[in-house]
Amino acid sequence: MAALGEVRVSDLPTSAGPDLDVRDASRRKHPWRWLSAFVVLVLAAQLVQMLITNENFGWSVVASWLRAESVIRGLGVTLMLTVVAMVIGIVLGVLLAVCRISANPLLRSAAGVYIWFFRGTPTLVQLIFFYNLSALLPQLTIGIPFGPDFASFDTNTLITPLLAAILGLGLNEGAYMAEIVRGGLLSVDPGQREAGQALGMTNGRIMKRIILPQAMRFIVPPTGNQVISMVKATALVSVIALSDLLYTAQAIYNRTFETIPLLIVVCLWYLAVTSVLYVAQSFIERHYNRGARHQTASFWDYLRIRPRSQS
Repeated sequence: MAALGEVRVSDLPTSAGPDLDVRDASRRKHPWRWLSAFVVLVLAAQLVQMLITNENFGWSVVASWLRAESVIRGLGVTLMLTVVAMVIGIVLGVLLAVCRISANPLLRSAAGVYIWFFRGTPTLVQLIFFYNLSALLPQLTIGIPFGPDFASFDTNTLITPLLAAILGLGLNEGAYMAEIVRGGLLSVDPGQREAGQALGMTNGRIMKRIILPQAMRFIVPPTGNQVISMVKATALVSVIALSDLLYTAQAIYNRTFETIPLLIVVCLWYLAVTSVLYVAQSFIERHYNRGARHQTASFWDYLRIRPRSQS
């Protein structure tokens, strides 16, 4: 007889259902998965066959122009535009973001109008506008507002295609970076600013030492995406006759009529540059995500095939 308060195993309730026999159990079949894999493999095989057998690709022409001096110069212009425009965009974006969260309503309104205009109009239109700025302002002057002028410049001489491209891409990028930086700054707990004020720190020092370092985890990933987008956006400057990578290729195939091979050369160089930027972005994200619960995926993680987890 069981002692008082003692519970025997036989007294415990048992499940109502019958025991399951799992000796002959097997994984669930996924016929649609195999069918989709077969379709993808067939399409991939057809693509490879077309790339090899279609002579219109002109792979020998691609190889001859891939490292041509003129193409490399055009690539250099593209990279230079990317760097300069992103520097202008980042600096301008930080200033605009600070104005957007400022307590001064005039600064908030001015920054809001700037962002509204440059985000609301196409980049291509802005490039053409700056390129034809001399039609609006024949002379650019420096001086006191409503007062004497100190210097005057001919707009048509001053605004070259290179400067028009830098202004169009840089000022446009500043509007997008402003929203990215503002979102990163607002992601920081307001208590961090209050803690800095309790220590007697100035607003500028709080922003530099406390807010920005924490906001970088939220600013860096979209900024990396903007850099990659900027590399591709530089192709728009070909409409204002700036000798970037695309304009150089167009000049060549207009002379040789080898359109497809030259466009392939352009695509290969853009892919090479953006792939390097993908890798660099993954390392930078991991640097700023140290100590975070969720680690950022690397470039190779995006290429890796992950099996579906079994429930």
